[in-house]
Amino acid sequence: MTFRRSFLASLALPDLVHDAKAQDGRPIRLVVAFPAGGPTDVIARLIAERMSRALNQSVIVENRGGANGNIAAEHVAKAEADGSVLLYNTSSLAISQALYRRLSYDLQRELTPVALTASAPSLLVVNNALPLRSPADFIAWARANSGRISYGSAGIGNVSHLQIVMMLRHIGAEATHVPYRGTAAAMTDVAAGNIQFMADAFNTAFPQARDGLVRAMAVTSVQRAPLLPDVPTMSEGGLLPEGSDTGIWQGIMAPARTPPAAIARLNAAVNTALAEPELRARLAAMGARPAGGPAEAYAAYLASEITLWSRLVQESGATAE
Repeated sequence: MTFRRSFLASLALPDLVHDAKAQDGRPIRLVVAFPAGGPTDVIARLIAERMSRALNQSVIVENRGGANGNIAAEHVAKAEADGSVLLYNTSSLAISQALYRRLSYDLQRELTPVALTASAPSLLVVNNALPLRSPADFIAWARANSGRISYGSAGIGNVSHLQIVMMLRHIGAEATHVPYRGTAAAMTDVAAGNIQFMADAFNTAFPQARDGLVRAMAVTSVQRAPLLPDVPTMSEGGLLPEGSDTGIWQGIMAPARTPPAAIARLNAAVNTALAEPELRARLAAMGARPAGGPAEAYAAYLASEITLWSRLVQESGATAE
C-alpha cells in the first residue's frame, strides 16, 4: 500500500497538448460505468469537456451502469479499437476481477489503460448517539462490542464493504455486515441508529457529517482531507496499517488493440484537462485529487490494486455469484 502513496505523489504531468487535431472528426464516446448524476459521472463530465477542447474533438459521455461497472467494461472491451470509444471506470474494475468468477470480458487482454484521472478518500462515519469522538474511542468500542455491532455498505464486495473488512481485521473486532443497494440508504440507517457505522465516498459522506447527521471518525487516504482537517486518517488513528490508502480512484481505459499513437494522444488530452486550475478547484471542492501521468504508470497501479482488492475479497469471502 505504500506503492499507492508513492505512485500518486510522484506522478508527473506530460507536456500539455497545444495543437491537437481530430483524427477523423467523429465524436469520442466516454462510457461511464455508473448512472448519470452520481459522483463518478460528475467528474467524468468535467474531464470530458476539457478533453474536447484539448483534442478539438467532441467527447460525449454515455452512461452504462450496472453489475459493479462490468456492463460498461464489457461494452468497451468489445468496441472498435480506434480510440473512439473509451471506458471511464473506478476501482470497482479491480475488485471485479476477484468478486466475479465469470466475467464476459478479459480485463488484461481486452482493455488497456489510458490514464488515471482522480482519487478520493472514503469517510468512516458513526451514528451521532454513540459516545465516540476519536479513532481510539472507536477501536475500544468495537472491541468491547465485537460481534454485537453492525455496519452498512453499498453491497457485497463493494469497496464500502471491503474497506470495513480490512479495518475490522486490523483492529481485531467483528461486526455484522448489512448490504444495501447503494450507500444512500445505508447512510440513512446510520443516521437513524439502525446500524452503527459505515464507510462512504467522501463527496457523499462529507455533507452528512458537515450537517451533523452523522459523525466523521477518519478518512481512508494517506493525507488528511482539506475539507475536514481535524479528522485523522485511518492510519493515524490505528484503524489501518501505516501508509494505507483504500480510497476510491477513477481512470480511463480503451480497447486493448487501440494503436499506441491514439493512446498517447488521449493520455496527453487527459493530462491537459487535469492541469486546468478550474478543474482542480472543482475536484478539491468534492474532496478529490487529480492524478494523471503516463498510461504505463496507470497500468502498474492497476496491477497493484487488483492484488490488493483480490486479497480483501478472498479474506471477506464475498462473491457476486
